[in-house]
Amino acid sequence: MGALLLVFCTALSPIALHASPKSKSMASVPELWEMSLDGGRKLTWQRSFHAEFEVKPNRGFWNKLVDIVAGEPSFHFLVRPYSIAADSHGRMIVTDPGAKGVHIFDFAQHKYKFLEHSGRSGSMLAPQCVAVDTQDNIYVTDSDAGMIFVFAPSGKFLHTLGRLKGGEGYFKRPTGIAVDSTAQRIYVTDTLRDEVFILDMEGTVLQSFGKSGEAAGEFNLPTELRIDGQELLVVDAMNFRVQSFDRSGNYKYSVGKLGDSTGAMFRPKAVSVDSEGDLYVVDALWGVVQVFNRQGQLLYYFGAKGTHAGEFQLPTGLFIEHDDHVLVVDSFNRRVQVFQYSGVKTPAKEAVK
Repeated sequence: MGALLLVFCTALSPIALHASPKSKSMASVPELWEMSLDGGRKLTWQRSFHAEFEVKPNRGFWNKLVDIVAGEPSFHFLVRPYSIAADSHGRMIVTDPGAKGVHIFDFAQHKYKFLEHSGRSGSMLAPQCVAVDTQDNIYVTDSDAGMIFVFAPSGKFLHTLGRLKGGEGYFKRPTGIAVDSTAQRIYVTDTLRDEVFILDMEGTVLQSFGKSGEAAGEFNLPTELRIDGQELLVVDAMNFRVQSFDRSGNYKYSVGKLGDSTGAMFRPKAVSVDSEGDLYVVDALWGVVQVFNRQGQLLYYFGAKGTHAGEFQLPTGLFIEHDDHVLVVDSFNRRVQVFQYSGVKTPAKEAVK
């Protein structure tokens, strides 16, 4: 994905910039945003969403009649979204610590579901990151409860992992999570311990790796992580980098650094990988997504601080679907933005100079 050639961003009306994200009546005015890249590649903004009613915008006659009599229903909105994943059916699953729950947006079936849990097995307090297995079961870390909540694809609560006999959670602050269904392993970052834990599917700790520090394989507040092939990518937030390990926790390489030069990171939050094998890293402080090759070279970046299409305020979550839909959680703007990357399906070799 070579050097940036062209950025085209047009707001058809400035009114959209000031529309409240909580207002259904003030419809968003369409925006256009596209980035052209070397080799015929491009990145195109497709849409953003922030509320339940967007999943089923055309409500039937009888529903509208009921609304007239009983008043319009109360819809769920993104309050403080943090992380995102997509399952095999394309449902977008968004954690929301501000709402103490998890949103499931199913645009294909025009369905929405909100997951929350409170009970003897533990209460969801601050859902942080989310992952799905090959059966579309949903795994949610809770940074305050110190455990992992597991839901069936239907949204039915199944059980918790990491809950101790006294009711408290085993982890100090679980954040990132990834599930390896083939090997039957779950990977979890414990941000306050500066460690990555490897669990079996019943939640038993099999291994951990990492310790506080700046050297290769050490962490300073690790957050999100992602499995890609035989690699485990860990966002090492306050070391301003992403580290790569094999599935057993052996260090391979790192991407990123602190500073003001090309490829520097300031507040990396999440990482994902496109079909060409390049790494996308969300930087919350800069309000951008940076794209690196495996050699650590910055290929390009997109985003800026703002509220238009392709602009972010404190982006936190990132997930790339198999068809190269790039999903970015734009946290302070209380929305998710959806981009389509169109590549050539071969690894990029050039970097931004």
